[in-house]
Amino acid sequence: MAVFTTVSLEQLSGWIAQFSLGRARAIKGISSGIENSNFFIATDSGEYVLTLFENLTAEQLPFYLHLMRHLAQRGVLVPEPIANRAGDILHELNGKPASIVTKLEGSHQLAPAERHCAAVGAMLARMHLAARDFGIRQPNLRGLPWWRENAPVVMPHLPLPAQQLLRDEMIFQEAFAAGAACAELTQHYSGPIHADLFRNNVMFDGDRLTGFFDFYFAGCDTWLFDLAVTVNDWCIALDSGELDAPRVAAMLDAYRAVRPFGPAEIASWQTMLRAAALRFWLSRLYDFYLPRDAELLTPHNPAHFERILRLRIAVPAPLTE
Repeated sequence: MAVFTTVSLEQLSGWIAQFSLGRARAIKGISSGIENSNFFIATDSGEYVLTLFENLTAEQLPFYLHLMRHLAQRGVLVPEPIANRAGDILHELNGKPASIVTKLEGSHQLAPAERHCAAVGAMLARMHLAARDFGIRQPNLRGLPWWRENAPVVMPHLPLPAQQLLRDEMIFQEAFAAGAACAELTQHYSGPIHADLFRNNVMFDGDRLTGFFDFYFAGCDTWLFDLAVTVNDWCIALDSGELDAPRVAAMLDAYRAVRPFGPAEIASWQTMLRAAALRFWLSRLYDFYLPRDAELLTPHNPAHFERILRLRIAVPAPLTE
């Protein structure tokens, strides 16, 4: 959510006439994140979020936008894409695919307690169940094929111990992906997932969860991987990467109360925690060593997820029924 492509108020004012939102009154770039150009916009009818997509194509975007609409219409708290007068939710602005979505209330909860983790876990389970009948299928674009492609790209930039860790973990995850447990997860415990549900992609008003947003890494993958991504951010001590047992229990208990875990999921939990750590270590390495120019862009430190990966390998993390 950096700003790669700028949009002026004058440009917005002409473009927004296709919507029934009234006049554009203000626009402000959003600095967090590193994939798209995002802006808060104010109109006569309220505040919204405008996104210009820098990497995703017009052919890929219907999955994300229609998934958000599908979830919103089933009571899951997510931003809903705004259609223009012709009924379209995918548009173009300044040569880039673009969308407008509703703006969620509240703010980020960057120091979550057990109650916040429980709220996120329950909503994540509801989201997974609500998306089961979503008709569009698209793979997780930052899944194993992306890891295979980009691990060799970042490898030369790493010191020898980190190179060895990356090689070893890729071998481990490739073996898991070829096995029966992964096949079981894919067949029975998968569907559309958020895939990036960090603290800064969830909004709270006090202790009330008001929504998940930034679905532009979503794809079809195992539900357990989505939960592992979430636990690896919401339920850790940020200074060490260690799991905080009470917060982990709060999130997992709230999730399983909505959608109980299957045997293959229980057996694969630590592997998924490792996979989730590897995915974000790799993407942060790529953004750190092969940066793109952008206003307001601040790449994340990849060392954080290297540390988390080492911990998930070394420390048992059982998932019980």
